[in-house]
Amino acid sequence: MPPMKHSVPRKPGERPDLKTLLRLLSYMKKYRPILALGVVLILFSAIASAASFLFLRFVIDDFIMPSIQSGYTDMRVLVRILTTVACIYLVGILSNFIMTRLMVIIAHNTLKVIRDQMFEKMQNLPITYFDTHSYGEIMSLYTNDADTLRQMITQAFPQITSSFFSITTVFISMLYSSVYLTSLVIVIMIISFQFIKLITKKIGFYFVEQQKTLAALNGYVEEMIHGQKVIKVFCHEQKNIEELVEKNQAWCSASTKANAYATSMPPIMNALGYLQYVAVAFVGGWMAIAEMPNLSIVGMNVISIGVLASFLTLTRNFTHPISMISNQFNAIVASLAGAKRIFTLLDEQEETDEGYVTLVHAKEIDGNIVESDTPTNMWAWKHPHHDGTLTYKKLEGKIIFDTVDFAYTPGKNVLHDISLYAKPGQKIAFVGATGAGKTTITNLINRFYDIADGKIRYDDININKIKKSDLRRSLGIVLQDVNLFTDTVMENIRYGNPDATDEQVIAAAKMANADSFIQMLPEGYNTILQGDGSGLSQGQRQLISIARAAVSNPPVMILDEATSSIDTRTEKLIQDGMDRLMAGRTVFVIAHRLSTVQNANAIMVLDHGRIIERGTHEELIKQEGTYYKLYKGAFELE
Repeated sequence: MPPMKHSVPRKPGERPDLKTLLRLLSYMKKYRPILALGVVLILFSAIASAASFLFLRFVIDDFIMPSIQSGYTDMRVLVRILTTVACIYLVGILSNFIMTRLMVIIAHNTLKVIRDQMFEKMQNLPITYFDTHSYGEIMSLYTNDADTLRQMITQAFPQITSSFFSITTVFISMLYSSVYLTSLVIVIMIISFQFIKLITKKIGFYFVEQQKTLAALNGYVEEMIHGQKVIKVFCHEQKNIEELVEKNQAWCSASTKANAYATSMPPIMNALGYLQYVAVAFVGGWMAIAEMPNLSIVGMNVISIGVLASFLTLTRNFTHPISMISNQFNAIVASLAGAKRIFTLLDEQEETDEGYVTLVHAKEIDGNIVESDTPTNMWAWKHPHHDGTLTYKKLEGKIIFDTVDFAYTPGKNVLHDISLYAKPGQKIAFVGATGAGKTTITNLINRFYDIADGKIRYDDININKIKKSDLRRSLGIVLQDVNLFTDTVMENIRYGNPDATDEQVIAAAKMANADSFIQMLPEGYNTILQGDGSGLSQGQRQLISIARAAVSNPPVMILDEATSSIDTRTEKLIQDGMDRLMAGRTVFVIAHRLSTVQNANAIMVLDHGRIIERGTHEELIKQEGTYYKLYKGAFELE
């Protein structure tokens, strides 16, 4: 199998991926009007906040100080000031409320589109992708990585935008109050930024590591949940605990470092803010009480107590949004790491399909096969040719392998010079040890993988010319590992043919000898199966799988060790059903039990990807070769 893929760690201090950010923002293009409204609301909120701080100046200079000096309090002035401040606060509160709701709408609709694209992409990926990526790794894209995007859109983006406007409005208000004090704040902030820059260098790297180790941890936990029976049978609990502790420790270490650096920012910013506050209070207090020379730049001699109080409040609110930007920058780095993993999935090479021969309903008129607009009992290959002509060939189920080679990894063939001929209605069996190449051959028939050399023909048509969906529609497959879905028994069987009627589903179940046990279920065919059919025995699950293949009524059946995990009595039930199912069909059987293949028209004995013997059961016994030794030694292949 191809090696597992791993993402490349981000170097310490690396900036967020601008390309990934722009791609994420492209999903929000359709929400431009809402985003524009959100920006306006954020601006209103920022202006309201800065204005409320400036009103502190008017409260002190226009109401408190005159009242102290005159000994008379005009409550109308106070009411007017407080009413204005209340209106400003109300505007800010409403703006924040509406903006938050709008961002939630944008975030969840954006995530819906991304998840839809992820799932659609996943359906179009080749089997090789799932061979090289664990279920847990893929699920982490839908859960952890998608959730970081939600947090970025609903929290990080609005807070950064809000902080930017807050810094701008507060800075303008500070300039309006005192140019000298504003210059002092800028000098202190420049010095602070140089210190903060040293801390932020490693934040991005550790947030990326946190996402990677979390994906590995979740994947491991999911595997352990699915394998609980095996774990308990082989007493692997302690070993699994040790492995989980190791993976959990890797996540804990990366997460601790990431969040330690990230959470160190607020206290550091607060400390720097307090130092700045003290410096401004000292210089501003001196300017408020000292006899200052004429400051022609600002047009005043000294600052008032109200200006000082207002400026000190503005100073604190100038530092806070900068701290918020630093924190949200870390969140964006983590979110973009998740977004990059999601976009890596969306950029994966889809399964290619250059086929142009399709499968259609057909009928015969005057000895000629023509296409039918309505379902019939006949299928035909619709074959357009380069000269513009169109021919129809009846679907019969003839399969030919002509000197086929195959490799999962280029240059390392696992199948060598495979040649076989299966006539319509014949039963071809594959026998061999694990890894001999039996399942690989059947996977080539349905083009889960493409061959390296040679040809495979289906009804004398090169399968590369047949559209993959039509090719697979003509095949019925029963796998050793049965996958049942959370739905009724009826719908699980109908999965093989969505157009099948209830009567056809029941007929298929009877053909597979599944009807008798289904009737004994609490709700019969309407019984809901949960947890991949966990309430059923392995044999019952296999019978449903065979009924699912039967309802599709395929001309070619592939049975991949369908009876390897079934008791002898159930095997007899399956065998009886399969004998009826195989009538008139080409069947490929992979089995460890030689008793299930003795009636095959041809048995292929494989060893290390090569066919070393072929013939009927009687012919192979006479040869006294590998098959003879297997037959005489045991009925189970090890």
